[in-house]
Amino acid sequence: MPSILRPPPPGRLHRTRAFEIPGLPGRYPLTLWLPPNYERETKRYPVAYMFDGQNLFGDAGSFSGGWHLHEALDERARKGKTVPIVVGIHHGGASRMEELSPWAIGRGSHGRGDALLAWITHGLAQMIREDVRVLEGPEHTMLGGSSLGGLMTVYGFSQHPQFFGSCLAMSPALWVKRAAIFQVAERAPVGRASRVYIDCGGREGHVFQLAEGMAHLFARKGVENVMWRPDKRGSHNERNWRRRLPKALRHLYG
Repeated sequence: MPSILRPPPPGRLHRTRAFEIPGLPGRYPLTLWLPPNYERETKRYPVAYMFDGQNLFGDAGSFSGGWHLHEALDERARKGKTVPIVVGIHHGGASRMEELSPWAIGRGSHGRGDALLAWITHGLAQMIREDVRVLEGPEHTMLGGSSLGGLMTVYGFSQHPQFFGSCLAMSPALWVKRAAIFQVAERAPVGRASRVYIDCGGREGHVFQLAEGMAHLFARKGVENVMWRPDKRGSHNERNWRRRLPKALRHLYG
């Protein structure tokens, strides 16, 4: 017998105008996901800042489809579980490799990741606080991404612990500049209450060993809530990140 109750409405996606970011050459729109019934409520939500916003939701612009993050969050919301407001930051096109790394990748390039993080933690965060009902403080603020976005996630989490209290790094490209990110993470004053999720596919070569090493590093530093998720059959693409996403959200949001 069909239910007489209507299913709750899904969350809403909102695409913003493109922003100019000091120190970066491109223009950067955002895609925001607002939880179901957001307009009808007054409650505040955790916030997740995530890289490669153009791939987080739909399939356009990706050879293997998007993350379908909104579907995973809608499912959590239907079950009454915690969901964040998501701020997906699109990359700037040809400058993606520069903006998603604090170090140069290749001859003639520049590492512009610090400029992007400065904008997120100051300019963007201020706009979000003014326009959207988010909870403040690192315990309510997550940084996430995959590949180079995963590198920037680990870097931003390590460099700005007063702002980001948790991170989601899928198949992170930790090899940049001979894995210099390990020195950064080793020195980082990471809070014990932080939550870290790192995964990688067994078909990703040396990326796998580096990701595993980073998870162990955070655990050794005393971060209590570290999840290392090896995926023996996993490859380096959105299809695999989409498959692993629900479990990542369970770890980060309970």
